[in-house]
Amino acid sequence: MRQLPINHQSLQQSIALIDCNSFYASCERVFNPKLLGKPIVVLSNNDGCIITRSTEAKALGIKMGEPYFKVRNFIKKNNVKVFSSNYALYGDMSQRVMEILLGFSPDVEIYSIDEAFLSLKGFKNYELLTYCKHIRKTIKQWVGIPVSIGVGSTKTLSKIANHLAKKNNSYEGVCILKEKEKINEALQETEIEEVWGIGRSLSKFLKKYDVSNAKQFKLLDRGWVRKNMGVVGERIQIELNGVSCLGVELLPSPQKSCCVSRSFSRPIEKIEELKKSIANYASRAAEKIREEDLIAQSMSVFVLTNHFNKKEKQYSNSIKLQLDYPTSDSKLIVKRAVGGIQSIYRKGYRYKKAGIILYELHNSSSVRGLLDYDRPRSDSLMKSLDEINYRYGSSTLRLAAEGIKKGWQMRREKVSPSYTTSFNQLMIVKS
Repeated sequence: MRQLPINHQSLQQSIALIDCNSFYASCERVFNPKLLGKPIVVLSNNDGCIITRSTEAKALGIKMGEPYFKVRNFIKKNNVKVFSSNYALYGDMSQRVMEILLGFSPDVEIYSIDEAFLSLKGFKNYELLTYCKHIRKTIKQWVGIPVSIGVGSTKTLSKIANHLAKKNNSYEGVCILKEKEKINEALQETEIEEVWGIGRSLSKFLKKYDVSNAKQFKLLDRGWVRKNMGVVGERIQIELNGVSCLGVELLPSPQKSCCVSRSFSRPIEKIEELKKSIANYASRAAEKIREEDLIAQSMSVFVLTNHFNKKEKQYSNSIKLQLDYPTSDSKLIVKRAVGGIQSIYRKGYRYKKAGIILYELHNSSSVRGLLDYDRPRSDSLMKSLDEINYRYGSSTLRLAAEGIKKGWQMRREKVSPSYTTSFNQLMIVKS
């Protein structure tokens, strides 16, 4: 049986995971210090479910993913502050944090909106704690976001260290797992389902074999792990043993698809409104792939009714569409999407959601089709469109197919101002 190669030099490296604490809630607190120490929840699109809970909200027993309407009375009774998701604000604050991290290491992998891995090559173990505390202090001072930092010789160990840094106040936000005895203690107290990459189904499988924590998993026979859990399980076990299989990725992996979908603030019945919504989503999808210098070769559009409403008749459908040639031109993508939605629309249903997915994404410079005769003109027009919208605000210029009034636009009744991305919503400081 072929096994994964082990690079023993990786035992000496240090990888830090920086994770913003309750990130969306922390962003809200930066501009409203009165919220410090108060329970906060942030809601998903259309103010549907709870997607972020502050530590205080967690202590009240509020669950992640809980529909807001179910706990509205409990939230009001306990004076929990509620916010609609403000992705423009959160994205900008994330970028500020990541730019700070780039000043502390040349090797930074942005893992998600609130997480990043840093390679801390060349640091002695006794230097790591001081350096990580400095990182943490700088982010808090410059951006106002509290972070937790975990350090290990592998990404998996740094994930466990980060979890402990959040969970145990005695670490003061920084946990270093570099010594064998300390690593074993940490793995002993880490439940198997909390190990990065294990998940719910694998943890259930392992518990059948009396493996309930990370240390027990680490000590399993490697051949057994490979046979029963494949290369993914073997890689996790090797990383728990302090040998890195997952390096810090300096360049993000190229996207294979791009999806834009939304639930409507109210059910849609008319085809005209459905066309405007899909045109809007298609335009945004095209803009997103242009940001990554990508072009799409195919796409699909879909619609569905509210399957939670058992009193209404249900319908869902999708259609795969081929573009005439690879493109990121909003005009061409929107035209194809509107035609697709027309073909799958059925009268007599109340639609709750629609969306578009762009497939077969390639770097724009690597694809030149025979029919691509108008590419320079198209690229120039899209560049002008993007520059104007970037300078004057999203959707300052848009295609006529998107319409002007958006009665179907998602509900955001409790959204905070875009403090850092809109001049009209800048904070006013009074002396």
